[in-house]
Amino acid sequence: MSTGTRNGAQAPEPHAADTHDLIRVHGARENNLKDVSIEIPKRRLTVFTGVSGSGKSSLVFDTVAAESQRLINETYSAFVQGFMPSVARPDVDVLDGLTTAIIVDQRRLGADPRSTVGTATDANAMLRILFSRLGRPHIGSAKAFSFNVASISGAGAVTVERGGRTVKERRSFTITGGMCPRCEGRGSISDIDLAQLYDDTKSLAEGAITVPGYTGDGWMTRVFSGSGFLDPDKPIRDYSERELRDFLHREPTKVKIGGINVSYEGLIPKVQKSILSKDREAMQPHIRAFVDRAVTFASCPECDGTRLTEAARSSKIGGVGIADACRMQISDLAAWVRGLDEPSVAPLLAALRQTLDSFVEIGLGYLSLERPAGTLSGGEAQRVKMIRHLGSSLTDVTYVFDEPSTGLHPHDIQRMNGLLRQLRDKGNTVLVVEHKPEVIAIADHVVDLGPGAGSAGGTICYEGALEGLRSAGTVTGRHLDDRASVKKAVRTPTGKLAVRGARAHNLRDVDVDIPLGVLVAVTGVAGSGKSSLVHGSIPAGEGVVSVDQSQIRGSRRSNPATYTGLLEPIRKAFAKANGVKPALFSANSEGACPTCNGAGVVYTDLAMMAGVATACEDCEGRRFDASVLEYRFGGRDISEVLAMPVTEAEAFFAAGEARTPAAHRILTRLVDVGLGYVSLGQPLTTLSGGERQRLKLATHMGDKGGIYVLDEPTTGLHLADVEQLLALLDRLVDSGKSVIVVEHHQAVMAHADWIIDLGPGAGHDGGRVVFEGTPAELVAARSTLTGRHLAEYVGA
Repeated sequence: MSTGTRNGAQAPEPHAADTHDLIRVHGARENNLKDVSIEIPKRRLTVFTGVSGSGKSSLVFDTVAAESQRLINETYSAFVQGFMPSVARPDVDVLDGLTTAIIVDQRRLGADPRSTVGTATDANAMLRILFSRLGRPHIGSAKAFSFNVASISGAGAVTVERGGRTVKERRSFTITGGMCPRCEGRGSISDIDLAQLYDDTKSLAEGAITVPGYTGDGWMTRVFSGSGFLDPDKPIRDYSERELRDFLHREPTKVKIGGINVSYEGLIPKVQKSILSKDREAMQPHIRAFVDRAVTFASCPECDGTRLTEAARSSKIGGVGIADACRMQISDLAAWVRGLDEPSVAPLLAALRQTLDSFVEIGLGYLSLERPAGTLSGGEAQRVKMIRHLGSSLTDVTYVFDEPSTGLHPHDIQRMNGLLRQLRDKGNTVLVVEHKPEVIAIADHVVDLGPGAGSAGGTICYEGALEGLRSAGTVTGRHLDDRASVKKAVRTPTGKLAVRGARAHNLRDVDVDIPLGVLVAVTGVAGSGKSSLVHGSIPAGEGVVSVDQSQIRGSRRSNPATYTGLLEPIRKAFAKANGVKPALFSANSEGACPTCNGAGVVYTDLAMMAGVATACEDCEGRRFDASVLEYRFGGRDISEVLAMPVTEAEAFFAAGEARTPAAHRILTRLVDVGLGYVSLGQPLTTLSGGERQRLKLATHMGDKGGIYVLDEPTTGLHLADVEQLLALLDRLVDSGKSVIVVEHHQAVMAHADWIIDLGPGAGHDGGRVVFEGTPAELVAARSTLTGRHLAEYVGA
């Protein structure tokens, strides 16, 4: 149909449906946002920038994406909503023009031992069907190849109504699963050191059980003592064989203790259920230390760590079993699948090829499908989630990304940019929270928040095209074209850490000398072996302080004061000044407001609707009982101290009546890492990713150690904050410490005294040291991918 118009004829009015091309946000006040109003273009790539803590995530995730998800949830019946997470409406006046939001964030994938890269992306499900159809010998359905399905069988009588009569028939059933019976699909077995569970020279009454939580007079120990199976006054080494079996291995049995019916079971199954079944990283430090002492993990000898039964391993396609396929590097597995030509399963092979090619395309071809999901970094987890959406036929969807360049080498960022453009060009709205100039450069529209962080942020400083940002005079605009120059003079090492024959993961007998007393950057593409070299060759022990990318764990009751240990000296100072107990000055202990139990808010559960949180009327959100607030120290009560920003608190505890050296030391470290604007009592759940990373770094700076190992400390940091981080690293080195940084940021590479570059590629194409020397030598040589990108960055 011709789109031309006759001379003098008016162009047709646009259809009303085509006028909704903006997402309108008016009066957003989530977290630190200050009545933000903005219009975001649809079907475009919009990048949100600003210093860490300026309100980017509050606007994109907590306002736009959260409301989209809430509205979608409301389309389901009330019954279904009862099973879904309830999301409260964001604090915003108007949200208009929203589309379905798909959030691709950096939250780690589940740490369950049976969760792998293959199960998280459905690649394993397709492989299982493939082997159930083509595998020889044929052993059963797809369940027979699943390490999450156990083989079970049973028989018995069933009652059937037939022809008006009740007939009893004998029935039997069998389910053939692929789960290894020895390790139950985990791939590893745990061996418990009994000497760490109890002291056999003592009796139960004398406190023989040494497991955390089993105190001499505690309820757990009372169950053992009063069960009737054991003599509480008899040393454990004098137990008979039957008593020892009852003590350690007895199945759950009902017993009555003090008139109360309780379940008694042996110590080993009890410890396995209450402690060993939990994620190690989620444990409290003293329980984690106990697990490390008491339990040793080894690869399952029956399945050789494959998690599968012997039958599942025996069925093969062209000499390759499903365990072999899952162990292959994904780029090799993709090539193997492409070589299969079987018309009967052609659609399945096409879908599997597409999934595996997506891994390679997104820069994760170096992973294997058997890799536990919990071991992926935040950036890897985010890209694994992206794989689900790359082949999607959905359009007019809003994709929301949280720093997709995290953990990516400059070489890989170009590939990531192509994928973001690909999603946009299919007709989707792409919203990206990002700090890297390479990603900001591809934006159709830029929104810059600030001007500062925390209470100093929360406003729109600039919105529009990228070119306008450069001349806008904002913090981001001023730093966008910053380029660190290569150090002309580097420090002289004071010693060396010799690494010989490193073979962890993909490392190939690496021999390297890591200089000490200087700033060392370990570089290379994602998957080249950097973390394997650093964490595998530098044991985290005495003298080594390791700051990795694991998430800070904490509830809404946790805050910077509790996490860093700052609250302890403050409580003691208040207690000493007022002659009362320190426990009064904790909102999680005796000083808590009785109405809200120290939470500061009262939560009202509205079943399938989002719960409502209202400020506590009695304490007015201050969390403490009124009587506690009468006690003062330096003229302030405890709630006023916790409301202070770090910089104000540092000055408060530095001198005068409130001088507290222990508190001042911790506050100085918080200022050093650039968290001076955060208030002491701000819940950890409201901190941004970059703020949490720096909070963790501040706590570890107090550890006694000569070697600091940092894993991508620039994660979540704005360009302006990177300068402050480099100054901090310089101070650490100048104070006599050795700092080893695994990093992709070119500014850190250029600032280093020594670079160890791994590669040349990822997975089995990496694992070798391809360059050792100063940044200037790397730029001059341009012999590696890192060298070429660093030379381009510094303009050499």
